[in-house]
Amino acid sequence: MSTLIPNALDRMPEIAARLRQRRPAIFLDYDGTLTPIVERPDEARMDEEMRALVARLATLCPVAVVSGRDLPDVQRRVGLELYYAGSHGFDIAGPAGLRHAHGQAVAAVPVLDAAEHDLRRALAAIAGARVERKRFSIAAHYRMVRSAEVPAVERAVNGVRARHAGLRRGRGKKVIELLPDLDWDKGAAVLWLLHELDLDAADVLPIYVGDDLTDERAFRALATRGLGIVVREKPRPTLARYRLCDPAEVRGFLATIAGLLAHARRAGKLQGPR
Repeated sequence: MSTLIPNALDRMPEIAARLRQRRPAIFLDYDGTLTPIVERPDEARMDEEMRALVARLATLCPVAVVSGRDLPDVQRRVGLELYYAGSHGFDIAGPAGLRHAHGQAVAAVPVLDAAEHDLRRALAAIAGARVERKRFSIAAHYRMVRSAEVPAVERAVNGVRARHAGLRRGRGKKVIELLPDLDWDKGAAVLWLLHELDLDAADVLPIYVGDDLTDERAFRALATRGLGIVVREKPRPTLARYRLCDPAEVRGFLATIAGLLAHARRAGKLQGPR
């Protein structure tokens, strides 16, 4: 993993050169990528300029939003006819009736139900701690918890996990999650979408943009075949090839990509998304 990676906006000529050789498929995280990070996840809203840009991009190439949020939640927040992978990739949907829910994750829902009940009780006395249930995961948010109380959140999550077999821990920005202990993640979901959409080909350039630790799984999955772009103001170890500082730079990057693709289409060198 590297921390010293170039800004994607500074390397647009080399990215453009790759796009002249291969057609893109764009994968985007939601929180921290299409929207700024906020204290309360319910307040993370995509602005209309970003929504219009993503809509334009979707007319030029396949676009998917890959999020830890529940599938219906992220679909509602984005509000566009795109491909979606919610619950860290366990729940996938898209146009023309595309639908895939991981079978073993469905079977794990009763275990998650019981673990959610226990975790709510365990965190009830910790000020600022919040439990968010998704179909295939449970998130313990501690962004609003005092630093001295964060270890108590960790202990509570670890204790619940120990009492419920078949769950694993996941980490994000100020959140700890319990998920089905399966070999599936955002990277696996991206590879599934590429295969299902007939994009698993040498002439396709998958581009994944995300800010969270969970997005590293997607960067790893695409390391030899695509471009990973981490959204991060401060350096951190990452498998991504490029970085962007914040959602404003994501907007600039996507606008540049859309402009390049639109120019290629006018020149007769680009077909619409398949």
